[in-house]
Amino acid sequence: MTRRIRLIADDYGLAPGVSAAILDLLGRGRLTGTSCMTGFPEWADEAKRIKPLCGRAAMGLHLTLTDQPALTGRSSLAPEGRLPPLRSLALPVLRGQIEARDIDAELDAQHSRFVEALGRQPDFIDGHQHVHFLPVVRSWLRTRFTEATGKPVLRGAPSLGNAAVAPKVAAIAAVAAGFNRSMARAGFSIFEPLAGIYDWRQPERFAPVLQAAVEALPERGLFMCHPGHVDETLRARDPMQGVREVEFAVLASDAFSASLVRAGAEIMDGKG
Repeated sequence: MTRRIRLIADDYGLAPGVSAAILDLLGRGRLTGTSCMTGFPEWADEAKRIKPLCGRAAMGLHLTLTDQPALTGRSSLAPEGRLPPLRSLALPVLRGQIEARDIDAELDAQHSRFVEALGRQPDFIDGHQHVHFLPVVRSWLRTRFTEATGKPVLRGAPSLGNAAVAPKVAAIAAVAAGFNRSMARAGFSIFEPLAGIYDWRQPERFAPVLQAAVEALPERGLFMCHPGHVDETLRARDPMQGVREVEFAVLASDAFSASLVRAGAEIMDGKG
């Protein structure tokens, strides 16, 4: 019996080269779908390019609260109009130095741009640098999505079983503590466990992590990846650069296709 695996590319909309690479892989059937960053000037054009794939590929919203321009301009979240680094987000929220209403407004704006451009609610929601696990974002999700509006599937927490990347996995799992259980109680479906975590400063680790998913990822699990082509826009916006080319090459390769056949696995489509 063929086992299906879910591969989701993050960061569609981050830069033209990233979006082009993701569209290429979707066209090859090498991805289940992608999560979209809607806060950049190019979003309207990128949405037009990917909209014909809605229904065949899973389309998600990649909530962004760090390191990029804020759609809502200056606020307690973005005093200079730019979202803070991750290390400057979580603790100030807990101390009340960032107003929850400012975070809600930013997430509302990103969600609205997704719906306006694609004409539909997101199939799933995740977060840039895993910000969807933060308590303030959990509250936004519960408030924004009701039984009446429909509830997107959420990206869940990683398993702690991978010793090779245990420190990074443990750090993400700590932020995600209680997320799967509490959000399931709120009526959301969860993709779990999350796979695809590795030290991206060591690009050679991507292929083995992907192979492990091909061999063992359960059907409710999700493998996240970050393929892309490096361009000047990406260089200006994100430190994760050359490794995106590596991920693209691996995912587009005949070797990856052959590994799926050997494992008796196939990539789930967007209807899965």
